[in-house]
Amino acid sequence: MQNATSETIDTIDDVQGRPDSRHIAIDKVGVKDVRHPVKVKDRSKGEQHTIAVFNMYVSLPHNFKGTHMSRFVEILNQNEEEISITSFKSMVREMTERLEAETGHIEMRFPYFICKTAPITGVTSLMDYEVTLTGELNKGLHKTVIKVLVPVTSLCPCSKEIADFGAHNQRSHVTVSVTTNAFLWIEELIEMVEKQGSCELYGLLKRPDEKYVTEHAYLNPKFVEDMVRDIATVLNSDPRIDAYTVESENFESIHNHSAYALIQHQKNTDTKNS
Repeated sequence: MQNATSETIDTIDDVQGRPDSRHIAIDKVGVKDVRHPVKVKDRSKGEQHTIAVFNMYVSLPHNFKGTHMSRFVEILNQNEEEISITSFKSMVREMTERLEAETGHIEMRFPYFICKTAPITGVTSLMDYEVTLTGELNKGLHKTVIKVLVPVTSLCPCSKEIADFGAHNQRSHVTVSVTTNAFLWIEELIEMVEKQGSCELYGLLKRPDEKYVTEHAYLNPKFVEDMVRDIATVLNSDPRIDAYTVESENFESIHNHSAYALIQHQKNTDTKNS
């Protein structure tokens, strides 16, 4: 049966492989929004099972009509092992080589859960974070970017200064994307962000915990500009990080718009070892 199937496939015309007369190369072609179970490294438990959404693309030379879409899904199903930066790079290379492309690009977006302990009562709960791994192979050169979206609380310094009673605060979404030269836990990157907010968030709080986080935020006011600068300072001091983008969007509680700030930085890696 397997031989018959193989022979049948061999005799079917490969339409994608036909030449194309328009002579226009395509930068990215592939599959998008493919859901697939994965295992990712977890600092506390060793590994974590989750569901990732994959976007997988390759470049297509001007002389080919199409690419082989089924091979993208085949590669996913052959990579059931624990996902790490190393295995992710291997998957990008395998995809690029199998599809005979010059460049390959994979995005893997997934929810990542961390068990957090409330600051006063010690009650535990899960917090979810959105994590994205992006890998690219271009003319033999690899680039992998780790991105995390971390929600925190921010309290307005101006409101605290001018108001007689309290201050307005908001939930902020901080997005950090980094390229690294050494291993970095997802949890470490999330903690770098959370420590720079007016206060971090928790999945579950009792009344004593709520009192603590409210007062902690009040004593630690931050503008959106403060948020990105403080996080950038931490990222600058970590030798494992070569480049980063940090963004903060504060969903204002007294306006119908958000406050936003962004910093991008590429460290001078040429002189790192000199």
